[in-house]
Amino acid sequence: MIRVLIADDHPVVRQGLRTFLDLQDDITVVGEAGDGAQAVELVGELAPDVLLLDLKMPVLDGLGTLERLAGSATRVVVLTSVSDRSDVGPAMRAGASGFLYKDVDPTALVQAVRSVHGGQVLLAPEAAEAMLSTPDGPPPVPLTDREREVLALIAAGRSNREIARSLAVAEKTVKTHVSNVLMKLGVQDRTQAALYAVRHGLG
Repeated sequence: MIRVLIADDHPVVRQGLRTFLDLQDDITVVGEAGDGAQAVELVGELAPDVLLLDLKMPVLDGLGTLERLAGSATRVVVLTSVSDRSDVGPAMRAGASGFLYKDVDPTALVQAVRSVHGGQVLLAPEAAEAMLSTPDGPPPVPLTDREREVLALIAAGRSNREIARSLAVAEKTVKTHVSNVLMKLGVQDRTQAALYAVRHGLG
């Protein structure tokens, strides 16, 4: 059973999330927090597996909450209505394992909770694009344009088949690109590649 804590300053949002998540056979909501300070306190008391965290909250905002939770075993998924892409990088570097927007499909949210609980890093496509764009110059690793596209899709949680469909190439070609990306980043698997990418803003 995946134990989830919800941190959001809007009671209606918390109730909606709780109602939907509690319908899942493998997820239970163990608590709710109305601000960041309360979220930090409840993480210490309840030790949830996953924290769904809003960024804009009173007392202590989402980034401050992430900093306070550094080293915690609880994996954090930012769930925000704020569309400012500049929030993505700081949140991921502060320790978030996922970054989603509140207009996410409920089924996709459930899958995100399961994926993050399983050790994966998961970003909304817009958040992945924000993290993996490099407007200030060339990337610090020599990835080709196609490899950067593949890396962005890996960070967004896409499978090889989904990447192949998105880029209109053969799945075998995607596998080759993925292998090249892993080799160039010096990581062992696609989860590590996604984590490395979002932590360092590579693209």
